[in-house]
Amino acid sequence: MNRRRRRTAFASVAIVIAAALAGCVPAAENGATVPLPSVVPAPTSIESAAGESFSLGAGTPITGDPDAAAALTAVIGARTGLTFTTGSPDARATGTVELTVTAGGAPESYRIEVDDASVVVTGADAAGLFYGVQTLTQLVAPEGDGWIVPAVVIEDAPRFAYRGVMLDVARHFHPVETVKAYIDRAAGLKLNALHLHLSDDQGWRIHLDSRPKLTELASGTAVGGDSGGFYTKADYREIVEYAASRHMIVVPEIDMPGHTHAVGLAYPELAEAPVLNDQMLDQSQGEGIAAPAAGSPYEGTVVGFSSLKIHDEATYDFIADVFGELAAMTPGPYVHLGGDESLGTEPDDFAEFVARASDIIADLGKTPIAWHEAGDSPDLADSTIGQYWGFVTPTDGMDETARGFVENGAQLILSPADAIYLDMKYAADAPLGLTWANGPTSVERAYSWEPADVIPGIEEGDILGVEAPMWAETVRTLHDIDQLAFPRIAAAAEAAWSPPTGASRLRTWESFRKRVGALGPLWTSLGIGFHSSDEIPWAAE
Repeated sequence: MNRRRRRTAFASVAIVIAAALAGCVPAAENGATVPLPSVVPAPTSIESAAGESFSLGAGTPITGDPDAAAALTAVIGARTGLTFTTGSPDARATGTVELTVTAGGAPESYRIEVDDASVVVTGADAAGLFYGVQTLTQLVAPEGDGWIVPAVVIEDAPRFAYRGVMLDVARHFHPVETVKAYIDRAAGLKLNALHLHLSDDQGWRIHLDSRPKLTELASGTAVGGDSGGFYTKADYREIVEYAASRHMIVVPEIDMPGHTHAVGLAYPELAEAPVLNDQMLDQSQGEGIAAPAAGSPYEGTVVGFSSLKIHDEATYDFIADVFGELAAMTPGPYVHLGGDESLGTEPDDFAEFVARASDIIADLGKTPIAWHEAGDSPDLADSTIGQYWGFVTPTDGMDETARGFVENGAQLILSPADAIYLDMKYAADAPLGLTWANGPTSVERAYSWEPADVIPGIEEGDILGVEAPMWAETVRTLHDIDQLAFPRIAAAAEAAWSPPTGASRLRTWESFRKRVGALGPLWTSLGIGFHSSDEIPWAAE
């Protein structure tokens, strides 16, 4: 899609959103504000409807799309302890839940109508119906000894097409079941992309037939001396298929030319010797971990010392093999080439490298993604998406570098580190996480930023979406992931899905903290070990 058409499409979505906003918080007949159910991320429009709530019971039939029905029964069953029938309604039933796809709306959009006789969820496509189901699970509430869905009308559509989370499986390896659990958690908040950081200095995590030594020799270690691991091709296929069943794509990342010490363990002829400065040596000493050394596995957290050989054609044969095989395994449109923190690589060499690597990916029929540093390369493949990881208030020219992608006719994914890097500590004394990104990072700070305001000169149509990364220097288990991600992942989801800040009465910190607090019982029923931040008024039930 060219830039003119892309901006027209985004403008059309904006018109739909703006037209629906007037009814976000309706007034009662006496002029008082009507309390509305808690939904996260905030929908485009939500209105209380006339009449009584819908009573939900074990005999309530759920009809329509079987995949959506299965998703709904699994979640509300966990929430309520009830079991539900699916398929044709029982003649004795007093109300039904209907789940249908009706084409014609914006992609991923849905509508919910609830009265005392029925709950009707209509999606413009299968993804929209799935997201409508996620909202419906949040609407279910206890009343007396039973469960109800309040009478409500919701119209909803996403602000951005790309709504992602990243999981670093290189610093610490996370098995397939953990990745699938994170997919479920992310999809429940209407996130639709899982970015897997599959390689770094500490380990290589994906088996490739074309380069088998990568997993034979470079996958066994992790940060702190922990054991490593890798995904077989069958494992990766299982992750991709599971994500697709939750309407998520997988975006694989092989980071280069830096963050490549592990490559040198398998193919030493491709790697430069580590380039270490005093700060790196001091950090290594402080960690009690040996400084990086050619040919030895690295277990610390220093970044920026490694590089592939930029001027060796064998390097580009390696890249063609790696990305060629990975692209064939990945049905989604994107492949991420990394390109960050190449501190030991000369700028001209870096620019040449990312240009050639992006061309290789583009020639495979995939859209390259690169961290924002690559925006300085004048010969970058013109389809390359930039991923901005600088701060909400840019420093050190990071905004100018990021604008290079837009000037090249592409778009940006926003991942401001001091807002939505989910691996930042909540508090200075927290046992998990880091603080380098202006940390600690409170839930309020994670919420209180506006994507369109981060980089001057970047318009709404220049933003492909928002992604919340989870780096794994301190993250070993699913519990660790839950503790760091929740509730801040919900703030990232709202930035990615909901109307812009100021365009809806729901898009405020005070509204968000109350809405997300109401989700505590649902998250608990789903086994999510969230951080019970004292910034949030958590509901007891």
